[in-house]
Amino acid sequence: MDLWQLHIFCKVVESRSFSKAGKTVHLSQPTVSSHIRDLEEHFGCRLIDRLSKEVLPTKAGELLYDYARKLLSLRDETETALADFHGKVRGRLVIGGSTIPGVYILPKVVGHFVSRYPEVRISLRIGDTDSVAAAILSGEVELGIVGAKTGEKKIVQEKLLADRMRLIVPADHKWADQEKIEADMLLQEPFIVREPGSGTLKAIRTSLSRIGHDMEKLNITAEMGSTAAVIQGIKNHVGISFLSCMAVTDELRAGSLRALKVSGLDVKRNFYLSFCKDRTPSPLSQVFGRFLKEIVPKIRKTEL
Repeated sequence: MDLWQLHIFCKVVESRSFSKAGKTVHLSQPTVSSHIRDLEEHFGCRLIDRLSKEVLPTKAGELLYDYARKLLSLRDETETALADFHGKVRGRLVIGGSTIPGVYILPKVVGHFVSRYPEVRISLRIGDTDSVAAAILSGEVELGIVGAKTGEKKIVQEKLLADRMRLIVPADHKWADQEKIEADMLLQEPFIVREPGSGTLKAIRTSLSRIGHDMEKLNITAEMGSTAAVIQGIKNHVGISFLSCMAVTDELRAGSLRALKVSGLDVKRNFYLSFCKDRTPSPLSQVFGRFLKEIVPKIRKTEL
Protein backbone atom coordinates (compact mmCIF):
# COMPACT_ATOMS: atom_id res chain seq x y z
CA MET A 1 0.00 0.00 0.00
CA ASP A 2 1.22 3.48 -0.80
CA LEU A 3 -0.27 6.99 -0.94
CA TRP A 4 -0.56 6.88 -4.72
CA GLN A 5 -2.78 3.79 -4.50
CA LEU A 6 -4.89 5.49 -1.84
CA HIS A 7 -5.21 8.53 -4.09
CA ILE A 8 -6.46 6.32 -6.94
CA PHE A 9 -8.84 4.51 -4.58
CA CYS A 10 -10.36 7.83 -3.43
CA LYS A 11 -10.88 8.90 -7.03
CA VAL A 12 -12.68 5.64 -7.79
CA VAL A 13 -14.97 6.10 -4.77
CA GLU A 14 -15.67 9.76 -5.58
CA SER A 15 -16.36 9.20 -9.28
CA ARG A 16 -18.03 5.78 -8.80
CA SER A 17 -16.24 4.67 -11.92
CA PHE A 18 -12.90 3.06 -12.81
CA SER A 19 -12.80 4.77 -16.20
CA LYS A 20 -13.60 8.24 -14.84
CA ALA A 21 -11.03 7.80 -12.07
CA GLY A 22 -8.49 6.73 -14.70
CA LYS A 23 -9.06 9.91 -16.69
CA THR A 24 -8.59 12.01 -13.56
CA VAL A 25 -5.24 10.41 -12.67
CA HIS A 26 -4.18 9.83 -16.30
CA LEU A 27 -4.11 6.03 -16.09
CA SER A 28 -5.85 3.33 -18.11
CA GLN A 29 -8.84 1.55 -16.62
CA PRO A 30 -6.96 -1.79 -16.32
CA THR A 31 -4.16 -0.03 -14.42
CA VAL A 32 -6.66 1.54 -12.02
CA SER A 33 -8.29 -1.87 -11.49
CA SER A 34 -4.87 -3.38 -10.81
CA HIS A 35 -4.15 -0.82 -8.08
CA ILE A 36 -7.51 -1.50 -6.44
CA ARG A 37 -6.85 -5.27 -6.51
CA ASP A 38 -3.46 -4.65 -4.86
CA LEU A 39 -5.17 -2.73 -2.08
CA GLU A 40 -7.77 -5.48 -1.63
CA GLU A 41 -5.01 -8.09 -1.40
CA HIS A 42 -3.13 -5.94 1.10
CA PHE A 43 -6.16 -5.56 3.40
CA GLY A 44 -7.52 -9.02 2.74
CA CYS A 45 -11.05 -7.93 1.86
CA ARG A 46 -13.15 -6.50 -0.93
CA LEU A 47 -13.12 -2.71 -0.97
CA ILE A 48 -15.19 -2.00 -4.07
CA ASP A 49 -18.46 -3.59 -5.24
CA ARG A 50 -18.51 -3.65 -9.04
CA LEU A 51 -22.16 -3.15 -10.00
CA SER A 52 -23.64 -3.01 -13.49
CA LYS A 53 -23.64 0.79 -13.93
CA GLU A 54 -21.35 2.03 -11.18
CA VAL A 55 -18.94 0.97 -8.48
CA LEU A 56 -19.56 1.54 -4.80
CA PRO A 57 -17.36 1.12 -1.72
CA THR A 58 -18.09 -1.78 0.61
CA LYS A 59 -18.27 -1.12 4.36
CA ALA A 60 -14.54 -1.81 4.52
CA GLY A 61 -14.07 0.52 1.55
CA GLU A 62 -16.00 3.32 3.29
CA LEU A 63 -13.75 2.92 6.33
CA LEU A 64 -10.62 3.00 4.20
CA TYR A 65 -11.89 6.03 2.29
CA ASP A 66 -12.25 8.06 5.50
CA TYR A 67 -8.70 7.25 6.60
CA ALA A 68 -7.27 7.65 3.09
CA ARG A 69 -8.62 11.19 2.82
CA LYS A 70 -7.02 12.05 6.17
CA LEU A 71 -3.68 10.60 5.05
CA LEU A 72 -3.76 12.45 1.74
CA SER A 73 -4.70 15.67 3.49
CA LEU A 74 -1.80 15.17 5.89
CA ARG A 75 0.50 14.57 2.91
CA ASP A 76 -0.55 17.88 1.35
CA GLU A 77 -0.14 19.63 4.69
CA THR A 78 3.35 18.16 5.11
CA GLU A 79 4.47 19.29 1.66
CA THR A 80 3.11 22.78 2.25
CA ALA A 81 4.70 23.08 5.69
CA LEU A 82 8.13 22.08 4.42
CA ALA A 83 7.81 24.40 1.44
CA ASP A 84 6.86 27.19 3.84
CA PHE A 85 9.89 26.32 5.99
CA HIS A 86 12.10 26.88 2.94
CA GLY A 87 10.41 30.19 2.19
CA LYS A 88 8.24 28.85 -0.64
CA VAL A 89 4.48 28.70 -0.90
CA ARG A 90 3.37 25.68 -2.86
CA GLY A 91 1.08 22.67 -2.66
CA ARG A 92 -2.59 21.90 -3.26
CA LEU A 93 -5.51 23.60 -1.54
CA VAL A 94 -9.19 22.66 -1.83
CA ILE A 95 -11.61 25.54 -1.21
CA GLY A 96 -15.36 25.92 -1.48
CA GLY A 97 -17.72 28.70 -2.47
CA SER A 98 -21.46 29.14 -2.54
CA THR A 99 -22.86 30.30 -5.86
CA ILE A 100 -22.15 34.05 -5.87
CA PRO A 101 -18.67 34.01 -4.27
CA GLY A 102 -17.83 30.73 -6.03
CA VAL A 103 -18.62 32.08 -9.48
CA TYR A 104 -18.03 35.83 -9.24
CA ILE A 105 -15.41 36.34 -6.50
CA LEU A 106 -13.19 33.31 -5.93
CA PRO A 107 -12.06 32.77 -9.54
CA LYS A 108 -10.67 36.33 -9.54
CA VAL A 109 -9.00 35.75 -6.17
CA VAL A 110 -7.50 32.44 -7.32
CA GLY A 111 -6.16 34.12 -10.43
CA HIS A 112 -4.33 36.75 -8.39
CA PHE A 113 -3.14 34.14 -5.88
CA VAL A 114 -1.58 31.73 -8.38
CA SER A 115 0.04 34.68 -10.14
CA ARG A 116 1.80 35.49 -6.89
CA TYR A 117 2.39 31.84 -5.92
CA PRO A 118 2.76 29.87 -9.19
CA GLU A 119 3.63 26.59 -7.43
CA VAL A 120 0.19 26.40 -5.79
CA ARG A 121 -2.65 24.36 -7.26
CA ILE A 122 -6.16 25.26 -6.09
CA SER A 123 -9.29 23.15 -6.48
CA LEU A 124 -12.54 25.15 -6.24
CA ARG A 125 -15.80 23.37 -5.39
CA ILE A 126 -19.06 25.27 -5.83
CA GLY A 127 -22.41 24.49 -4.19
CA ASP A 128 -25.05 26.15 -2.06
CA THR A 129 -24.23 27.40 1.43
CA ASP A 130 -25.35 24.20 3.16
CA SER A 131 -23.33 21.90 0.88
CA VAL A 132 -20.17 24.00 1.29
CA ALA A 133 -20.63 23.94 5.08
CA ALA A 134 -21.01 20.15 4.98
CA ALA A 135 -17.81 19.86 2.92
CA ILE A 136 -15.95 22.00 5.46
CA LEU A 137 -17.14 19.79 8.32
CA SER A 138 -16.20 16.59 6.50
CA GLY A 139 -12.74 17.90 5.63
CA GLU A 140 -13.34 17.81 1.88
CA VAL A 141 -12.50 21.52 1.73
CA GLU A 142 -10.32 23.49 4.13
CA LEU A 143 -12.13 26.80 3.89
CA GLY A 144 -14.96 28.36 1.98
CA ILE A 145 -16.86 31.56 1.31
CA VAL A 146 -20.63 31.37 1.76
CA GLY A 147 -23.49 33.85 1.66
CA ALA A 148 -25.22 33.02 4.95
CA LYS A 149 -24.59 32.03 8.55
CA THR A 150 -24.65 28.25 8.83
CA GLY A 151 -25.71 27.90 12.45
CA GLU A 152 -23.19 25.07 12.77
CA LYS A 153 -21.22 25.52 16.01
CA LYS A 154 -18.13 23.78 14.65
CA ILE A 155 -17.77 26.28 11.81
CA VAL A 156 -16.11 29.64 12.41
CA GLN A 157 -17.33 32.43 10.13
CA GLU A 158 -15.66 35.80 9.60
CA LYS A 159 -17.35 38.58 7.63
CA LEU A 160 -15.42 39.12 4.39
CA LEU A 161 -17.64 41.21 2.14
CA ALA A 162 -21.08 42.84 2.09
CA ASP A 163 -23.44 42.23 -0.81
CA ARG A 164 -26.56 44.21 -1.71
CA MET A 165 -29.32 42.63 -3.78
CA ARG A 166 -31.90 44.20 -6.07
CA LEU A 167 -35.16 43.09 -7.66
CA ILE A 168 -34.23 42.00 -11.19
CA VAL A 169 -36.77 42.22 -14.03
CA PRO A 170 -36.48 41.85 -17.83
CA ALA A 171 -35.98 45.01 -19.89
CA ASP A 172 -39.52 44.80 -21.32
CA HIS A 173 -41.22 44.34 -17.94
CA LYS A 174 -43.94 46.84 -16.98
CA TRP A 175 -41.75 48.03 -14.07
CA ALA A 176 -38.55 48.31 -16.10
CA ASP A 177 -38.63 52.12 -16.25
CA GLN A 178 -39.25 52.53 -12.53
CA GLU A 179 -36.49 53.07 -10.01
CA LYS A 180 -38.50 51.79 -7.05
CA ILE A 181 -41.71 49.84 -6.42
CA GLU A 182 -43.82 49.24 -3.32
CA ALA A 183 -43.33 45.95 -1.46
CA ASP A 184 -47.01 44.98 -1.84
CA MET A 185 -46.59 45.00 -5.62
CA LEU A 186 -44.34 41.93 -5.33
CA LEU A 187 -47.40 39.79 -4.59
CA GLN A 188 -48.78 40.48 -8.08
CA GLU A 189 -45.92 39.03 -10.10
CA PRO A 190 -44.61 35.50 -10.84
CA PHE A 191 -41.54 34.99 -8.68
CA ILE A 192 -38.49 32.70 -9.00
CA VAL A 193 -36.70 31.40 -5.90
CA ARG A 194 -33.48 29.50 -5.33
CA GLU A 195 -33.36 26.03 -3.82
CA PRO A 196 -33.47 25.37 -0.03
CA GLY A 197 -29.96 25.77 1.40
CA SER A 198 -29.19 28.79 -0.76
CA GLY A 199 -27.82 31.90 0.96
CA THR A 200 -29.76 34.03 -1.52
CA LEU A 201 -33.03 32.39 -0.50
CA LYS A 202 -32.25 32.88 3.19
CA ALA A 203 -31.47 36.58 2.63
CA ILE A 204 -34.74 37.17 0.76
CA ARG A 205 -36.79 35.35 3.38
CA THR A 206 -35.16 37.28 6.25
CA SER A 207 -35.56 40.67 4.54
CA LEU A 208 -39.23 40.09 3.74
CA SER A 209 -39.98 38.99 7.30
CA ARG A 210 -38.51 42.26 8.64
CA ILE A 211 -41.28 44.22 6.91
CA GLY A 212 -44.02 41.77 7.86
CA HIS A 213 -44.22 39.82 4.59
CA ASP A 214 -44.30 36.04 4.46
CA MET A 215 -42.31 34.65 1.53
CA GLU A 216 -44.94 31.96 1.00
CA LYS A 217 -47.42 34.69 0.01
CA LEU A 218 -45.38 35.43 -3.10
CA ASN A 219 -46.61 33.98 -6.38
CA ILE A 220 -43.73 31.50 -6.65
CA THR A 221 -43.75 29.94 -10.10
CA ALA A 222 -40.34 28.26 -10.16
CA GLU A 223 -37.51 27.05 -7.94
CA MET A 224 -34.10 26.96 -9.59
CA GLY A 225 -30.80 25.47 -8.47
CA SER A 226 -28.37 28.18 -9.58
CA THR A 227 -28.09 31.91 -10.09
CA ALA A 228 -27.43 31.36 -13.80
CA ALA A 229 -30.73 29.46 -14.09
CA VAL A 230 -32.59 32.26 -12.30
CA ILE A 231 -31.09 34.83 -14.68
CA GLN A 232 -32.25 32.81 -17.68
CA GLY A 233 -35.66 32.38 -16.07
CA ILE A 234 -36.02 36.15 -15.70
CA LYS A 235 -34.92 36.75 -19.29
CA ASN A 236 -37.48 34.21 -20.51
CA HIS A 237 -40.31 35.73 -18.43
CA VAL A 238 -40.70 32.82 -16.03
CA GLY A 239 -40.73 35.36 -13.22
CA ILE A 240 -38.77 38.05 -11.40
CA SER A 241 -36.39 37.64 -8.48
CA PHE A 242 -33.88 39.25 -6.15
CA LEU A 243 -30.27 38.77 -7.19
CA SER A 244 -26.86 40.11 -6.30
CA CYS A 245 -26.04 42.95 -8.68
CA MET A 246 -22.57 41.47 -9.20
CA ALA A 247 -24.22 38.40 -10.74
CA VAL A 248 -25.99 40.46 -13.42
CA THR A 249 -23.38 43.13 -14.12
CA ASP A 250 -23.10 42.24 -17.81
CA GLU A 251 -26.88 42.08 -18.31
CA LEU A 252 -27.42 45.42 -16.59
CA ARG A 253 -24.75 47.05 -18.71
CA ALA A 254 -26.20 45.54 -21.88
CA GLY A 255 -29.69 46.65 -20.91
CA SER A 256 -31.31 43.20 -21.08
CA LEU A 257 -32.21 43.31 -17.38
CA ARG A 258 -33.17 46.09 -14.95
CA ALA A 259 -32.42 46.38 -11.22
CA LEU A 260 -35.08 47.97 -9.00
CA LYS A 261 -35.32 49.00 -5.37
CA VAL A 262 -38.28 47.95 -3.25
CA SER A 263 -39.62 50.53 -0.84
CA GLY A 264 -38.82 49.64 2.77
CA LEU A 265 -37.01 46.47 1.75
CA ASP A 266 -33.23 46.26 2.07
CA VAL A 267 -32.16 42.85 0.78
CA LYS A 268 -28.55 42.46 1.77
CA ARG A 269 -26.29 39.81 3.15
CA ASN A 270 -22.67 39.19 3.98
CA PHE A 271 -20.23 36.72 2.54
CA TYR A 272 -18.35 34.82 5.22
CA LEU A 273 -14.92 33.22 5.23
CA SER A 274 -15.73 29.89 6.87
CA PHE A 275 -13.62 27.08 8.30
CA CYS A 276 -13.84 24.27 10.86
CA LYS A 277 -12.60 25.26 14.31
CA ASP A 278 -11.73 21.65 15.20
CA ARG A 279 -9.27 21.20 12.32
CA THR A 280 -5.76 22.60 12.32
CA PRO A 281 -5.44 24.78 9.20
CA SER A 282 -2.64 23.92 6.83
CA PRO A 283 0.05 26.58 6.28
CA LEU A 284 -1.22 27.01 2.72
CA SER A 285 -4.80 27.66 3.84
CA GLN A 286 -3.51 30.23 6.32
CA VAL A 287 -1.63 32.02 3.55
CA PHE A 288 -4.70 31.92 1.31
CA GLY A 289 -6.95 33.21 4.10
CA ARG A 290 -4.69 36.20 4.70
CA PHE A 291 -4.53 36.82 0.96
CA LEU A 292 -8.35 36.78 0.72
CA LYS A 293 -8.69 39.50 3.33
CA GLU A 294 -6.06 41.56 1.53
CA ILE A 295 -7.26 41.22 -2.06
CA VAL A 296 -11.08 41.00 -1.88
CA PRO A 297 -11.64 44.69 -0.94
CA LYS A 298 -9.39 45.71 -3.84
CA ILE A 299 -11.20 43.46 -6.32
CA ARG A 300 -14.56 44.70 -5.03
CA LYS A 301 -13.62 48.27 -5.89
CA THR A 302 -12.06 47.64 -9.30
CA GLU A 303 -13.64 44.53 -10.83
CA LEU A 304 -16.85 43.34 -9.17
